Amino acid sequence: MSPKLSACWVALGPLLCSCALALQGGMLFPRESPSREVKALDGLWRFRADFSENRLQGFEQQWYRQPLRESGPTLDMPVPSSFNDITQEARLRNFIGWVWYEREAILPQRWTQDSDMRVVLRINSAHYYAVVWVNGIHVVEHEGGHLPFEADISKLVQSGPLTTCRVTIAINNTLTPHTLPPGSIIYKADTSMYPKGYFVQDTNFDFFNYAGLHRAVVLYTTPTTYIDDITVTTNVEQNIGLVNYWISVKGNEHFQLEVRLLDEDGQVVAQETGDQGQLQVPGANLWWPYLMHDHPAYLYSLEVRMMTAGPVSDFYTLPVGIRTVAVTESKFLINGKPFYFHGVNKHEDSDIRGKGFDWPLLMKDFNLLYWLGANSFRTSHYPYSEEVLQLCDRYGIVVIDECPGVGIVLPQSLGNESLRHHLEVMEELVRRDKNHPAVVMWSVANEPSSALKPAGYYFKTLITHTKTLDPTRPVTFVTNTKYDADLGAPYVDVICVNSYFSWYHDYGHLEVIQPQLKSQFENWYKTHKKPVIQSEYGAEAIAGFHEDPPLMFSEEYQKALLENYHSVFDQKRKEYVVGELIWNFADFMTNQTPTRVIGNKKGIFTRQRHPKNVAFILRERYWRIANETRHHHSVPRTQCLGTRPFTF
Repeated sequence: MSPKLSACWVALGPLLCSCALALQGGMLFPRESPSREVKALDGLWRFRADFSENRLQGFEQQWYRQPLRESGPTLDMPVPSSFNDITQEARLRNFIGWVWYEREAILPQRWTQDSDMRVVLRINSAHYYAVVWVNGIHVVEHEGGHLPFEADISKLVQSGPLTTCRVTIAINNTLTPHTLPPGSIIYKADTSMYPKGYFVQDTNFDFFNYAGLHRAVVLYTTPTTYIDDITVTTNVEQNIGLVNYWISVKGNEHFQLEVRLLDEDGQVVAQETGDQGQLQVPGANLWWPYLMHDHPAYLYSLEVRMMTAGPVSDFYTLPVGIRTVAVTESKFLINGKPFYFHGVNKHEDSDIRGKGFDWPLLMKDFNLLYWLGANSFRTSHYPYSEEVLQLCDRYGIVVIDECPGVGIVLPQSLGNESLRHHLEVMEELVRRDKNHPAVVMWSVANEPSSALKPAGYYFKTLITHTKTLDPTRPVTFVTNTKYDADLGAPYVDVICVNSYFSWYHDYGHLEVIQPQLKSQFENWYKTHKKPVIQSEYGAEAIAGFHEDPPLMFSEEYQKALLENYHSVFDQKRKEYVVGELIWNFADFMTNQTPTRVIGNKKGIFTRQRHPKNVAFILRERYWRIANETRHHHSVPRTQCLGTRPFTF
């Protein structure tokens, strides 16, 4: 990191200390219930980027102490969204440093007067480092751009007659060798070539480093004695579904818990009392992936009611899917049946919004997944929004849940400081996503330099720790190194391999794909005796470019490349290959380089979700595979998203 941008962090001093109000427990998704209310703060926020030379003017002048408009000119900025593509200012699109957001919220009177109520501020995603104030008082800070964090602000909003609160959030998108993902600041010191103090953010990943408040900011309430966390694991024994639960309560040691499991018709199928136990469901409806069963994605509702000696009670409902996951030497099993991943890699990326959450776009994507016959995707290369995983639970789309460990290529990114943060991120990820039946595997990194000397200890520690956090799911990381050079492969449960034969090397030579791909699979399996997923493969195609014989960047070349891969997949999936995930679902934005024409064009859909020719090839293939591997009768290709009631 540059001296000046390093100072952005160091100079904050006590502001970045541990905050007494920061929550240390669970991270349950905010849901309304008889005891809980949720107030979304989506909409237009005041916004200001700190363009000062050291990027510290906002802290030096304490912009958080008064309304942001009093510090100088502000913009209206939509939340959720990335800030980069909203305006016409080129310097804001590529801005590195601190930006400031502010929003005033009107609170219901009972929130400010009821001492038996907690008021919590939750930020679902702020990329990358965030510092938060309420009414000028620092309440929480968080490192990491893809996972939620919270602060109990009850004392601040219940301390006087005010019925509003001013939320100020400062966000720094600077990436260092120790962040996830990592990066570095490069100063251009030659003043004959560059302006004085000129610097750029350098990264080793191939997507644009969008920044801002990418997901919802909400206020929600709970009683002062409340359900803090719920952990659920499931199993099946002799046609009996088993739901094991552990519940954490905070605020009072004296409470009672009633736990009920309801089916989709609202009928109670099992009930228990106490903070841990097992619910048994004879003849349980299992959670099956899309296209693997006549009735996929069956969800029960776990209702938890907490009561105390006084009038305080709390109520929370958690969707639960009963299913098992297991890995053998050559198979990936869901509910004891072989499962084959035929799916995609994605990005949270779209025009204008950047990485901002958007319901219409999300529903379009899920309809396209159903149309395609895709049963799975990987959250490349960071955790996606919780709403995405909720839809996967609901629609039976299997998820490989990946942390932001992408672009780890520098030796300093494999040291103790980076490892400590990486372990913390995995803890946050598992804490957030542990109860989703759609999540069947954790991915701790994508294409790290795992052949470097420190990598063996780094990834052994990381993978082992993740398995202790959640022993019910397999762990992988995604590699692009040689089978005999990867120091992390011995510790994972499934080998995930990225390869781009006839694209990043042997340019244009489609004839080399099949022998090279066969050799890849055979060497990985012979060395490690573990199931293999082709976690990335593909070619760029600019929509409307046509060449025959096929030439690179034409739609014909993309089609021909995939067909060569598919020929080998069809041979090896009879043995130990358990999945294929195309790169990528849709075109997406990247940094500007001579090899990227307004972003990466490897999508089977354009960035606007229009299909390229290869989408129809992949659709034909995925539906054929689904009907070959399905455990019940085949289905016509008319699937669309259902109309099951869905609550958040």
